[in-house]
Amino acid sequence: MSSLPFLLLLFWLLSPPAAKRMPAECVLTTPFQIQEKLNYYRSGDFIIGGNFLLTTMISSNIPDFQKRPTLLDLKLVFIAKNYQHFMALVFAVTEINKDLVLLPNITLGFNIYSNFQIDMSVSSNSLSLLSTRGRMVPGYKCDRQDSLLSVVGSLNSKSSRLMASIFSIFKIPNLGVGFEFSQEDRTVYPSFFRINPSEFPQYVGLVQLLLHFQWNWIGLLAPEDDSGERFISSLRPMLEEKEICLAFTEMLKSDIFATTQLKLLHVFKIWSKAEVIILFGDSSSIANVQVAVYGHEVMRNTPFQKVWILTSHWKLNVVGSKNVLQLIKPFHGALHFRYHTGDVSGFNRFLLSLDPLNPQGDLFLSPWWERLFGCMIHKPGKSLEKGKRTCTGKENLENVPTYVFERSMTDESYNIYNAIYAVAHALHAMYGSVTQPIMKRRGKRSSSVQSWQILCSMKNAQFNNNAGDEISFSEHGLGSAQYDLLNWLLYPNRSFVPTKVGQINPRAPPGQDFTINKDAIIWAVKVPFARCGMKRCHVGERRNVPEGEQVCCYQCSPCPKGTISNKIDAAHCDPCPEDRFPNKEKDHCIAKNLNFLSYQETLGYTLVSLTLFLFVITMAVLTIFVMHRDTPIVKANNRDLTYILLVSLLLCFLCSFLFIGQPGKFTCLFRQSGFAILFSLAVSSVLAKTVMVVLAFMATKPGNRTRKLVGKPLTNSIVLACPLIQTVLCITWLATSPPFLNLDFHSLIGEIIVECNEGSTSMFYTVLAYLGFLALVSFTVAFLARKLPDSFNEAKFITFSMLVFCSVWITFLPTYLSTKGKFMVVVEIFSILASGAGFLACIFFPKCYIILLRPDLNQRGNIMRHKNF
Repeated sequence: MSSLPFLLLLFWLLSPPAAKRMPAECVLTTPFQIQEKLNYYRSGDFIIGGNFLLTTMISSNIPDFQKRPTLLDLKLVFIAKNYQHFMALVFAVTEINKDLVLLPNITLGFNIYSNFQIDMSVSSNSLSLLSTRGRMVPGYKCDRQDSLLSVVGSLNSKSSRLMASIFSIFKIPNLGVGFEFSQEDRTVYPSFFRINPSEFPQYVGLVQLLLHFQWNWIGLLAPEDDSGERFISSLRPMLEEKEICLAFTEMLKSDIFATTQLKLLHVFKIWSKAEVIILFGDSSSIANVQVAVYGHEVMRNTPFQKVWILTSHWKLNVVGSKNVLQLIKPFHGALHFRYHTGDVSGFNRFLLSLDPLNPQGDLFLSPWWERLFGCMIHKPGKSLEKGKRTCTGKENLENVPTYVFERSMTDESYNIYNAIYAVAHALHAMYGSVTQPIMKRRGKRSSSVQSWQILCSMKNAQFNNNAGDEISFSEHGLGSAQYDLLNWLLYPNRSFVPTKVGQINPRAPPGQDFTINKDAIIWAVKVPFARCGMKRCHVGERRNVPEGEQVCCYQCSPCPKGTISNKIDAAHCDPCPEDRFPNKEKDHCIAKNLNFLSYQETLGYTLVSLTLFLFVITMAVLTIFVMHRDTPIVKANNRDLTYILLVSLLLCFLCSFLFIGQPGKFTCLFRQSGFAILFSLAVSSVLAKTVMVVLAFMATKPGNRTRKLVGKPLTNSIVLACPLIQTVLCITWLATSPPFLNLDFHSLIGEIIVECNEGSTSMFYTVLAYLGFLALVSFTVAFLARKLPDSFNEAKFITFSMLVFCSVWITFLPTYLSTKGKFMVVVEIFSILASGAGFLACIFFPKCYIILLRPDLNQRGNIMRHKNF
């Protein structure tokens, strides 16, 4: 223990002479030495970060694996069209700083990097935004006081996911192109907000566009990556639901432009199957399609003319290409769904005011200007490249073709512009409510505000921008999902510009969410047919898909009986309502005619006339018999039974009117019962007359006791009992299952049979059978009594009348059952009239002949001697 103090003293005396106190500083450098050249910074109370694809790197030498790849000699190529994304952010920040109401006493700055669309560059830029300039210590800033408020970029889903995973750690609001993640993953990306609208309305618009032009045979091109597979898997079910078929589905490989001629010909053999092609993809995959189409046209020396339907991801970039027109020409007449953009006043003037000779710290302005106008800005110490001219700064941006650079705000720039304003409104909501008292008390404008504090305000941001559009943000991102439908046109002056021809607005009422002005569309050649079959099914036809074919490759067949189709390419024929039937062309339904025996038609008029004629004749016979009631021939034939028979015949003829005209509930209920009871009365009267003839003859024989039966009691019993039984049957029928009015829609084509359904068929035939039974008994008795002595022989005429009656009604049954509609009624009316006329002719006409024409025979003595009366 005694040696310890000695050792401490020795260390103190031998301390290194070079040891000294080192100053604390950030020493970790960025892995990209070129990084500082691609950064544009402007100070402010709060900083808006940007991470955009403005440049791409091309290595000028081949790696030899002897030095670090990051130290290779890299050449920067500026992407001119994407410079507008950067300018939209600068313009929005400039406007906000001038607004004395939105953020008073607060100044926004920005710090913008350019990435190369590679993961390492995107990650490096993101970490640099979180670090001190020139150093990379995320979350630690040691040389400036301004704080990072929010970050915008990048403008593709892959880079957005990468950035979101970084900035969500520090809870800094990150606004970029949306990518797929579930609601459960919201905790992983709590600070991410999508600035592009939902793509689902665009898919709906694609389907509605195809349906509008009735295209059902299309091609589909998408990149061979997650976004392409997601696009196809989302769109395919929607197309199948509307019976739109895919002629081909091609996943684009990244090296399609480098394929051999044989492979290229095979690719275009597939692409040629459809007249309309939907193209989905990012700028690189679409550029490959442009090059492939151009190469095919050069090889075949024929234009590849298709109608291209382009999604919102489509961007035309031909800067630096030697064959610009050849790359653009195939897309003349293309239809393009693009995010809706408002007319932001002042943005065009802002672009025209740019001065490349005075960039004011904008490191991107000079390379953009040089790339745009093909000149070089003079830099001290650098000589002008051979073949290059010096930029004067007076070059006119208005003379630049739109396919090189658009002066009006593009959809992506418009989303960035709205995103910056959403951040400003969220900060305004915080600054004007919670933090303002704290700031005033501390005498500071921003030191107490952290970026994570505006997340809640961002989720509820809602405002009207300077273009008049209502903008809303939520945790799912931009609330508006409005798209414009553009028609790209190549004019003779080499300008390639879009014309708005339609719109998708999910907020509009149903039926108005998709609008299109097809007359404003200019096609490359003509309106494409774009259908699998060359023939379209006309009205009156339906589609018939052969076995093994897709649903769009159909044939046409006529609609089956009783159905119609009133539109082109109907999937099926629809049956007409029961009260209608197809017209001859089977393209619409027409009202059926009511089928019943009307008074106005010839047949009804004839039957009415015949009925009235027979009624008048019967009435005349009754009148004759009443007027000559005291004559021997009337007395000899039982006057009371004769009157009953004639009256029953009158009523039988009149009941025919129950069968003529449109049936009703009352007529249906009582016409068959009335007919049955009245005819039972008539037949019973005939039966009573026949029985009386037989009994009267038998009473003349000595010792016969039948004399007691002859008289009114027996006849009254027969006349009352027989119809009474029929009445009981009819009452039972009406009580159990009565007839009712029925409409038969199917028995006759084009007609509705208005008929009386008999209700219980068994009761109907029971009533007819009972009537037939009475007729058969009367016929049998009369037939057996036909050879009685002449003075009593009325039975011969009754025999003939009953023979007619039975013949008529035996014929009635099969005829009635074999007819439909009004002809069934005609058969029954004819049977009623014929059987009644048979009674009238056979029984009464001979007597009327004697009464009127041979009164000399109407004497008691003559009646006893003559037999034919």
